[in-house]
Amino acid sequence: MSRKSGFIQEFKKFILRGNVMDMAVGVIVGGAFTAIVTSLNQDILTPVLAIFGGTDFSNLYVKLGSGDTAPVLMYGNFITAVINFLITAFVIFCLVKFINKLGDTLHHKEETPAAPTTKKCPFCKSEIAIDATRCPHCTSKLDEQ
Repeated sequence: MSRKSGFIQEFKKFILRGNVMDMAVGVIVGGAFTAIVTSLNQDILTPVLAIFGGTDFSNLYVKLGSGDTAPVLMYGNFITAVINFLITAFVIFCLVKFINKLGDTLHHKEETPAAPTTKKCPFCKSEIAIDATRCPHCTSKLDEQ
């Protein structure tokens, strides 16, 4: 029984890790984003391309055989899926590029280093307060600099 509960505890630990939760959120957001890109392609881009002599790819197919039960290859749907993929990849590329550029801009701000708060005793090499006039470790009198 303890072997089974150990497995369950290990599974809970795995599921509750941050990266697994991040991945789950990414999958959900990705699904919603895919619906947006599919709508962009089918409802906006395809009709615009049709105005300029383009074709609605979803109507392209090849019937393999004769009769009502013959299999049909809907290669137009495949072309539409490839276009959706390319649009999605392009938008994600642009987003990642923008986020990386934004991160670089934020990380490259020049920060002035903080003033030192300690110094080393020239006699015993202990770390002491910057404004000390005597070393608390070796009691040597320090020159003011």
